[in-house]
Amino acid sequence: MTETDLFHDDPMARPLTYPGRIPATSGVLVDDEYLPLLPVDGAAAEEWQAGDETLGKLLVRSGSSPMSERYPVVAVGSNASPSQMRRKFMSHAIRPVIPMTLADVEGIAPGVSAHVNRWGYVPAVPVEAPGETSRLFVLWLDDRELATLDVTEPNYWRRRLPVNRHPVTLESGVRLPPCFVYVGRHGCLTDGDGLARRLVDQPTLIQSLLDDSLELRRLCGGTPEEFVERVQEEAIREEVYRIFPAERRVLAQPELVDLPSL
Repeated sequence: MTETDLFHDDPMARPLTYPGRIPATSGVLVDDEYLPLLPVDGAAAEEWQAGDETLGKLLVRSGSSPMSERYPVVAVGSNASPSQMRRKFMSHAIRPVIPMTLADVEGIAPGVSAHVNRWGYVPAVPVEAPGETSRLFVLWLDDRELATLDVTEPNYWRRRLPVNRHPVTLESGVRLPPCFVYVGRHGCLTDGDGLARRLVDQPTLIQSLLDDSLELRRLCGGTPEEFVERVQEEAIREEVYRIFPAERRVLAQPELVDLPSL
């Protein structure tokens, strides 16, 4: 996928594309560009190469906060999409200059939140996955950017992952200090075996949810396209919230919700 392709659309504009176009490599979101980052073995991210300069020098040149003033945030859904992040920050009049580094996150996997976003998609949520390692993006945000991202996540709580349970290691091999992650307020959806459902593409996910529930089909139609159109009405979304737990499709996540927020 080329840099231009990453900004072709975003999940708010086209809900069935959620979680959006995800880069294949680490990089830096700068305005409407995604600049690839080349990891340096054994080195912290600020020493990685962004073209002819290091990430640290790029941030200085752009007048942005240095890495020492940024917090690592694990992204499990559309926050790993440059187009989604650009829309979120620009809608709050903040210039997006966001390092996005790939890392291995232990014991966490992208699951499915037990709610429907107002744009029409069923978003991701982190779920406990003992013994598994997920390759995910880590966003690096300063105080202002972090506060802004909090505002865009009303259905989530920001929590800190303990390094003893969920260590995060950059692709350069550097182990990170405790990272933030956005934990779902609504719990996660389950699969047919009662286990945490894993995130898949939206058409597949929504069709599976519809196929498994007559009541959901009556309310939201029989196709992903009908679902997206109907759930943009708040009353329909509220009824979906009722159906999920009523049909015993929801798992609470106390092991993540109860993590420290600071």
